[in-house]
Amino acid sequence: MKKTIISLSILLFVGNSSTAQETPVEVKYRRSSLHTMVLESEKFPNKEIVLKAFNTATFPDKYNDHQIGAKSFNPANYLLTAEEKATVYTPSKAGKLAAAAASTAGVSMIDSVAKELPNRIGKFLENEKIANQLVAKWFNMKADGAVDDLLIGDRGAFNASFLDTKIANASNDGKELLRQAGNELIPNTFVVVNKFKFIENEPVARLIRDAAKVAAAKKVPAGPLLDKSYAALDLVYEKTKEGFTIWATSYLYKLIWNDTIAQKFYNWIDDKAAPAEKKRNFDKSSDYKLEFVGDETASGLVTFSLKEKRTEEQIIILATHRIIDKVYSKLQRTYDVFKTKTPLYTGYPITAKIGLKEGLEAGDKFEVLEQNIDQKTGVSTYKSLGKIKVGKEMIWDNIQSTGEIPVVDPVVDPAAKPAPVLDRTTFSGGKKYYSGLLIRQLK
Repeated sequence: MKKTIISLSILLFVGNSSTAQETPVEVKYRRSSLHTMVLESEKFPNKEIVLKAFNTATFPDKYNDHQIGAKSFNPANYLLTAEEKATVYTPSKAGKLAAAAASTAGVSMIDSVAKELPNRIGKFLENEKIANQLVAKWFNMKADGAVDDLLIGDRGAFNASFLDTKIANASNDGKELLRQAGNELIPNTFVVVNKFKFIENEPVARLIRDAAKVAAAKKVPAGPLLDKSYAALDLVYEKTKEGFTIWATSYLYKLIWNDTIAQKFYNWIDDKAAPAEKKRNFDKSSDYKLEFVGDETASGLVTFSLKEKRTEEQIIILATHRIIDKVYSKLQRTYDVFKTKTPLYTGYPITAKIGLKEGLEAGDKFEVLEQNIDQKTGVSTYKSLGKIKVGKEMIWDNIQSTGEIPVVDPVVDPAAKPAPVLDRTTFSGGKKYYSGLLIRQLK
């Protein structure tokens, strides 16, 4: 069975491998697809700036951009019924009795928005047929229901001339090839719904300081020692009261696509109904759904110490971009299904164009994969070639290099030696790799 290795590179060896000159290659590989959204309901300082930052953030380049029309919604418009709440809350026996009594008396259960939020988001996704819209985009569905396989062919990483021939001939093997590619690509379609909060630090810092002073007064008698303790607490307060803390919680959902659902879709394609009726049937179909995978939260301090260089709005936007990267990185670390693949930039030394923006830390381990696409079946396989590790002090600071600033400004040591200027991260783990192989982070 003929296979094409997608991750190809040309290595020119002069003498032994330690003197090899390698030209990095552009590689096309099968990625997951992503649609991102933001909740509208939260009220907090600088809300409009934060939402602007979300809408202007660079789309994660390790995913295919699968954006559809819906970009935001208010979860307050998607309240849960008593039956739906019963799936959220798991009270004790006494709590169940109390809830039953309250229901009998016509009293609704107390809402806990945070606890219910994944379900409210799920209700929005279902009511607004977001899964249907994601499927429609995969097949370039038009207003009259007409579809094609061009997007699947493009994202399938096939040999271009081979695929063009198959499509041009409308051959059965070409159609089956694209169908198999779609069955691999479409299930890896995700929706991330983001929730932001922007909290002033001063009230929190003041509350902590005042509580600490009360505790100190109970333990230390009045006098110079207590005064010294108060002064130390005031100093901490002064250092921590400035700016804001930004919080981001991201909820991850995955499109359900299996053989049964795929067959229903292809049966719909073959339906001989009038185009308008056929399109209405698809739009209202409940066959297509998203499932909740999980969530992650990240936070960071935003200060305005660089105000003389940037405006407060610019600092807030940059910090918001940073926190989005941070929470996406946590989702990838926690949920294997959401992990990305990244091409090696060079094989010796082992480098890749990822860094601090993706949450890399020294010692992080990655698996090296060789992607193969079977040109007869459309199925891709990944052969593991080994493991590599992020090297110490060789992590690319792609936060700074993209013009962003850290959420918290680092403390600069005047005596420290200047760090090398990097444009990629270097890994350790062998000399057998080459540009274009893929790497995927391990837990």
